[in-house]
Amino acid sequence: MSKKFRVFATCDIGESIDLLRQRGYEVEVYPQPEAPPKKLIVDKVKSGIDGLITTLRDPIDAEVLEAGKGTLKVVAQIAVGFDNINRADANRYKVPFTHTADVLTEATAEFAFFMLGALARKLWTAEHLTRNNQWGYWHPYLPFLGDEVTGKTIAIIGTGRIGLAMIKKCTGFDMNMLCYDPAYQNHDYVKAIQEMKDLRHARGICREKTWIKYTTLEDALTGADFVSVHVPLLREGESTTPTYHLFNERTLRIMKPTAYLANTSRGPVVDEAALARALKEKWIAGAALDVYEKEPLPPDSPLRDPEIEDRCRLLPHFASAARITRLSTDPNKGMAGRCAQGLIDVLEGNYGGDVSKMPYVVNKEAFAK
Repeated sequence: MSKKFRVFATCDIGESIDLLRQRGYEVEVYPQPEAPPKKLIVDKVKSGIDGLITTLRDPIDAEVLEAGKGTLKVVAQIAVGFDNINRADANRYKVPFTHTADVLTEATAEFAFFMLGALARKLWTAEHLTRNNQWGYWHPYLPFLGDEVTGKTIAIIGTGRIGLAMIKKCTGFDMNMLCYDPAYQNHDYVKAIQEMKDLRHARGICREKTWIKYTTLEDALTGADFVSVHVPLLREGESTTPTYHLFNERTLRIMKPTAYLANTSRGPVVDEAALARALKEKWIAGAALDVYEKEPLPPDSPLRDPEIEDRCRLLPHFASAARITRLSTDPNKGMAGRCAQGLIDVLEGNYGGDVSKMPYVVNKEAFAK
């Protein structure tokens, strides 16, 4: 290699760091588990690094990109989302940024399903009862009952990669499915799932016929026992179909009072004040969240209200936190491997040096020839 590239990583991404060093890269890793201060990122970029490895916690904007003017060649993000990166600024400074789509699809979908199951079957409440030594008898319906998942109707809000993976998992639980996506409807996939459902019924694997279909948001929410959210965060002005506060007082009120909501997409898709009220006033039966409007979840969040803790599961943004998904060095399996490969593609000029052809680069439009 003709040049030793300098890279700063705002977090440790495991063995992929060692692989970069084996290629001759000089890699400095921020050693703390918390995000580094923005000033530190700016200073590192200003020192002349070639590449920056980032997470959703790191604000990457004109200030950072100006500091790297003439030297910073790539920002490699270890996440699917890139809400923290100002795309317009990256385009203006002609800095490509990469992300790690695809590899966390199955892990996130299975986690969303587990969240709904744990919520509906009251696993948290039941374990606390046992651990607190309050389990003193067996009774057919006391002290509480959970709700079955099998055979129920689920609304899949957003049918991108993760939404489709969620559909696949729900099929195994004989669920009926109401799908909603204003921008991306995969009718071929839905047709294939229906064929599989029909075959399961015909061969006696599933006792009752089940179905899947696209519908409106209102019909999905009013008809579902479970609602799983898989949309990107799109604010007003960014799209004709914004998703910011898609779940608000109006949409929460039209859900069934027996319905459960799970969000593994982006925090601001849900109006948390409205959700807390919905749980407190029992407009819906429960909610499980892995993402929040502000992360980490503030101590004064209304979602922390002890009055709703039995119906509100709060998790620390770790739907993709599975060993292979997060840390595999294989770019086809792990976020870390894909993050490193995205960095390598740009720095080493793979794909003939044509950034617009590099698979993990997000802002290809800035480099189209």
